[in-house]
Amino acid sequence: MLRSALPALLLATPLAAEVPVTVTDIAPVQGLVASVMGDLGSPGVLVPQGASPHDHALAPSEARSLQNAGLVFWIGPDLSPDIGRKIGTIASGATVVTLADLPVTQHLATRDEVIFEAGDDDHGHDDDDHDDHDHDEHDHDEHGHDEHDHDGHDGHDDDHAEDAHGHHHGPEDPHVWLSPDNAAAWLDVIAETLSEADPENAATYAANAETARAELDAAVAQARETLAPAQDARYVVFHDGYQYFEAAFGLKVLGAIKLSDATDPSPAHLFALREAVTKTGAACIFAEPQFNPRLIDSVTEGSEVAVAELDPLGSTLEPGPGFYPAFISDLADRIAGCTGR
Repeated sequence: MLRSALPALLLATPLAAEVPVTVTDIAPVQGLVASVMGDLGSPGVLVPQGASPHDHALAPSEARSLQNAGLVFWIGPDLSPDIGRKIGTIASGATVVTLADLPVTQHLATRDEVIFEAGDDDHGHDDDDHDDHDHDEHDHDEHGHDEHDHDGHDGHDDDHAEDAHGHHHGPEDPHVWLSPDNAAAWLDVIAETLSEADPENAATYAANAETARAELDAAVAQARETLAPAQDARYVVFHDGYQYFEAAFGLKVLGAIKLSDATDPSPAHLFALREAVTKTGAACIFAEPQFNPRLIDSVTEGSEVAVAELDPLGSTLEPGPGFYPAFISDLADRIAGCTGR
């Protein structure tokens, strides 16, 4: 076990080495990678604040950043098909780690119902297991990130042609970064990948990952306390991108205005959701900065339900090493604050 003072020492005195140019897709992934890189470098991010990864088209500057990258960490083509095609064509020299495809990544099935079964805890996880989750169980040799380099992207243009037009996700929900367990497991993969590219700083990456995991565990524990009063509250999200967070903290979501693929809802969908809000007395409806909130009026008509904002990308948070723990805390604070009104 490394002494507690070692991470700070390593951060303060990085070895002179060629740190790989590193790029990520979204802010939560950027935060995790930044926490492992520490003072050695700052990873870029392709999807800017306020944009949606579902349909973001890279600006020229973002494409150049991707072209110059030595390492790319991203969720995967089911979330961002357009970015997937760009990775397959212009990041030819990079080692690409597709986080959703890693063996350590836990998945939940995409929901396609208009109304969720509020109170259903069968999300593929036992909620009690989260408190006892051992993040050290993930063996480095099984991460398999070498399987997700550029060669693994050759088929994106064909396999995800439907995603490019309708963003129809497959059977698995791609919002995997909202699982703290996934984030903790990825820290080891990130540290190992950086160490392979930059072996002189391997000890620094390992120490930083350990520190980041401890900070994440503390944020999760605090979020559980914050969300305890909200366990029985029903609320509506703007788009179904939060079920990993719901599963981790035992929350009960009534439904979503947009489904997981962020396509516009039908009038029948909106009518059913409005009826459910009125019938159940939902405590809150959450808007998102990435989408036009006008659809919320169609659901809140005839009710006095509170409206607040929830952001699955943490657009208002400061980027950098402390982003992900702050992200978990921010989501917990917003949900508890609105449902507790």
